[in-house]
Amino acid sequence: MNQSWFITGTDTEIGKTWYTLALIQHLKNQGLRVAGMKPIASGCETTQSGLRNSDAEQILKTSELEVPYNWVNPYAFAPPIAPHIAAAQIGQTIELENIITHSQQLAAQADALVIEGVGGWRVPLNRTQSLKDIVLALEMPVILVVGLRLGCINHALLSAETIIRDGCTLAGWVANPIDPDFDAQASIETVKERLEVPLLAQLPYLETLNIGKLAQAIQMGKL
Repeated sequence: MNQSWFITGTDTEIGKTWYTLALIQHLKNQGLRVAGMKPIASGCETTQSGLRNSDAEQILKTSELEVPYNWVNPYAFAPPIAPHIAAAQIGQTIELENIITHSQQLAAQADALVIEGVGGWRVPLNRTQSLKDIVLALEMPVILVVGLRLGCINHALLSAETIIRDGCTLAGWVANPIDPDFDAQASIETVKERLEVPLLAQLPYLETLNIGKLAQAIQMGKL
């Protein structure tokens, strides 16, 4: 594997999964075999095969690799709450080593690996570790998805500052409109002026998922 990215966001429900799917498709369009991963997910549904997360299932479907579901999503929890809390409620601990093992298994099957984080950057994994520990262990560059709404400038700059302070590499950021009534362009320009990393994509506002259209907005050549 010679390419990998970790996708984080300024908050939950700001478009990390849509960008993850778009990036997977973009890389596939370049002729690469791409593995996608969402190692931790809350709000999962009970199925005959066990707990399943719709985002993780879509990532697995889009990547088109024939791998077990639990490689893509090793930690699935039913309650739609912070995953370390959901894990504690059932006497489980999210273990970094398990996530690393599955990510390495996926990487061995592909030319590129895209991992989607959960929530925002500071979400804990367990009592002592957080998302940054996944990134540091795998030495992955980070892409920050910024949900364009009121407050996004502060959220973007704080998140970027924290990612860098944690010793991780911030490769770039993505502008994702999530509020159709929010005039985002001035906010985009402000964040561009203040971040010393490239804007990798300015995604269109979509009511429903269109992976192909989102993939067209990606400019990975800026990396």
